Amino acid sequence: MNILVCISSVPDTTSKINFTDNNTKFDSNGIQFVINPYDEFGLTKAMMIKESTGGKVTIITVGNATVEPVMRKTLAIGADYAVRVNMSAIDSFSTATEIANYIQENNFDLIIAGRESSDYNGGVVPGMIAEILGLPFVNACIDMEIDGDDVKLIREIDGGKEMISVNLPIIIGSQKGLVEESELRIPNMRGIMQSRSKPLTVIEPISTMLHTNTISFDKPEEKGICKLVDADNVSELVNLLQNEAKVI
Repeated sequence: MNILVCISSVPDTTSKINFTDNNTKFDSNGIQFVINPYDEFGLTKAMMIKESTGGKVTIITVGNATVEPVMRKTLAIGADYAVRVNMSAIDSFSTATEIANYIQENNFDLIIAGRESSDYNGGVVPGMIAEILGLPFVNACIDMEIDGDDVKLIREIDGGKEMISVNLPIIIGSQKGLVEESELRIPNMRGIMQSRSKPLTVIEPISTMLHTNTISFDKPEEKGICKLVDADNVSELVNLLQNEAKVI
């Protein structure tokens, strides 16, 4: 089984976010970057498949040299190869195009990407890759069983779950549930030492043209003062909700 896992390097969710240049650029100073959580579920599932059926796991990232520590962590977890496309991942279509181009030049049975990245939350890159390559795509996967070329998937839908059967090769969007949080891999010392000798290849993009442009970023409004209402004072609660909060 030849598996490709798409990895995004994203700010830790506890990071304090700021912007520069009149709110047009993200300020990365002092930010701790980690593997995108949705991608981490996919990477763990890829490792489980590799351990049960054999094969190899390659990870691919679109980004500059600053993302390499996160890439090394994926190698320490157990990925065999790492590939970095040397361009900033600030445009979904160009990111998907670069990954699709790499897939076209290499044969993969299974491509796993997080359903979205936790920074921009675009949620479109996996579907774009699938459209470019003409491959089936199943998003929001919470279970996957592989038997030869046959894959049985369960994905979340509004109000329930959907069971799907499809043949390899496919692209899936991973999320929590594909594996349990308790199953996520933590690099051990042996894995960290081995990761230093595993290949990390840098390739140049086929195009640097961007299709979108960020005009500005805005932070969410700060939370207002919290008012506490006595549990027995229902009329006051209704009055505040109706006349002040204006939600009823």
